Amino acid sequence: MERGSSDYEDYIKQLKSSLPKNFQPYGEFYVFVDECHRTQAGKLHKAMKDILPNALFIGFTGTPLLKQDKQSSLEVFGKYIHTYKFNEAVGDKVVLDLRYEARNVEQYITSQAKIDQWFAAKTNALTETAKAELKKRWGTMQKVLSSKSRLEEIVKDILLDFSTKERLANGKGNAILVAGSIYQACKYYELFQNAGFTKCAIITSYDPTIKSIKGENTGEGKTDKIHQYEIYQKMLNGQNADKFEQDVKNNFINSPGEMQLLIVVNKLLTGFDAPPATYLYIDKSMEDHNLFQAVCRVNRLDSEDKEYGYIIDYKDLFKSLEKSVKDYTSEVFADYDIADIAGLLSDRLEKGKNDLDTAIEAIKALCEPVKPPYHTEDYTHYFCGNPQNPEDLKNTEPQRLVLYKSVNSLIRNYANIANEMEKAGYTTREIYDIQQEVKHYQKVSQEIKLSSGDYIDFKAYQNDMRHLIDSYIGAESSQILANFENLTLVELIVNNGVNAVNSLPSGIRNNKTAVAETIENNLRKLIIEQQPTNPKYFDKMSTLLNELIENRKTATADYQNYLQQIVELAKQVQQPNTSSAYPQSLNTPAKIALYDNLDKNEELALTIDAVIRQTKQDGWRTHPVKRKEVKNAIKKYLPLPEEIDNIMEIVKNQNEY
Repeated sequence: MERGSSDYEDYIKQLKSSLPKNFQPYGEFYVFVDECHRTQAGKLHKAMKDILPNALFIGFTGTPLLKQDKQSSLEVFGKYIHTYKFNEAVGDKVVLDLRYEARNVEQYITSQAKIDQWFAAKTNALTETAKAELKKRWGTMQKVLSSKSRLEEIVKDILLDFSTKERLANGKGNAILVAGSIYQACKYYELFQNAGFTKCAIITSYDPTIKSIKGENTGEGKTDKIHQYEIYQKMLNGQNADKFEQDVKNNFINSPGEMQLLIVVNKLLTGFDAPPATYLYIDKSMEDHNLFQAVCRVNRLDSEDKEYGYIIDYKDLFKSLEKSVKDYTSEVFADYDIADIAGLLSDRLEKGKNDLDTAIEAIKALCEPVKPPYHTEDYTHYFCGNPQNPEDLKNTEPQRLVLYKSVNSLIRNYANIANEMEKAGYTTREIYDIQQEVKHYQKVSQEIKLSSGDYIDFKAYQNDMRHLIDSYIGAESSQILANFENLTLVELIVNNGVNAVNSLPSGIRNNKTAVAETIENNLRKLIIEQQPTNPKYFDKMSTLLNELIENRKTATADYQNYLQQIVELAKQVQQPNTSSAYPQSLNTPAKIALYDNLDKNEELALTIDAVIRQTKQDGWRTHPVKRKEVKNAIKKYLPLPEEIDNIMEIVKNQNEY
């Protein structure tokens, strides 16, 4: 809380009077002052110097100094020890870049026809399925959308963002709305509640006790203060205000999908670090330190899909609508040295276009070595290699990872400006070409994931992209993913036989070679992964796979017969213990692995299995003494050191031990 001049003088007087007469501090003192720009320019600093006259004062601040304060700061603390400017921090990836957009809510006329026009303009790049899904929620927003209130226009705007902006729609990111007053914050909260948006809360300095409305009951109806009080009480729902605030902040930071929007006035605009916070909506006049601190609430690093923080300015604080300003720091931050705040805010569309162009160039460069005519099998040969060479799938993995990452970046950057590409500077032809390129490379990425067997490994990451793919590209990819559920392609083949082919994307399904190589790559990957658990068995499976591939390539087997054979091989690879070739006593994968690698000695395999189960202790794999006990137990039955080491490696790779 800020103090008046008399408060400081009284405080300093009281402080000095409590010190012993002729007080002299003993020793060497170093005083470290955080946020020094706030407290060290006046009487408080003088008092501290009076009490500790020989101390060394070192000041820290994360906020640039105003020009008028710079000289006094140098007088107080001396020369800079070190400076670290905003654009340096962005370059070092310590914080994120900030993208700026001013929105003129007054332009939206509130007739139903104009609302429909506005909706169409804001969603023109969405697929028809995405638009239909969005319109399902349209009915619950009618009370908001049909009103003439400026606040309701802003609520409408924010609600659409929560339906169309990736991090807001998928629940990984959230937002802060800065209102001009506590009463306005309460009105905003009420409007969001009325529109069915309930995962929001107010955090202000308001004291929601009965004393806050003392004397407000005038008999003339509810005053603003009473209305404000009632909204707050409804939000608290009987909870203690301090505990409610703490719970809300924790949820905002740790569970962004459950606390999507905080409505604030002054609180949380400094010193509140919430990595999920991605959007800052400003509907309050701010300047200097307060504005700088506020915009930095959304520049904290989070997961990989948070590439920027977004500032949405409803007050046009930077005069960009009024004067078409592109240097957003020149007007409202005129009292700072330009060098101190260089690169703080960048134009959303200008940067968005640059990012999209860069993403397109990157994916084209990555795919340049692919041989024409650029069909599915051409991409598969480049990103997966030759199915007959067991090393190819592993060796090509790095370029596949770059492909997946590059395509996801392309989709994100496209979605960021998809509804405003003409405004960003693209021609009609360029817009169409880019849309087709995004669809093409997303299809390539999806097919390579399935062709290589990477699909199951990247499914969790793929879910992050689901909203964007469904909204801006189309539902085919998601339908394919749904067909697979949580299964790998090999598991799907084991369950469904030849019919599993129908679950593949059309680009693979309609090409016999692409189908064959997709299945072969998936089998090859599983064989490589499982080989350490039973080397002899999976070496045999690898040989059988090579024979099948050779037969297919030399056309010694027709396609349908090949599919039947590959299905049978898939069953053997996926479920070794179901084979009738093994004695009934070998009823677990571990017993089968011992049997295969002990020259098919059933009695020895069962004996070593029993000894391991009797000897092993929790954590034996990583504990040297416990591991040695297992090895010594095995050693009694195996004469050769090399054989002991081989069996130990196999045993360590069995999940059941």
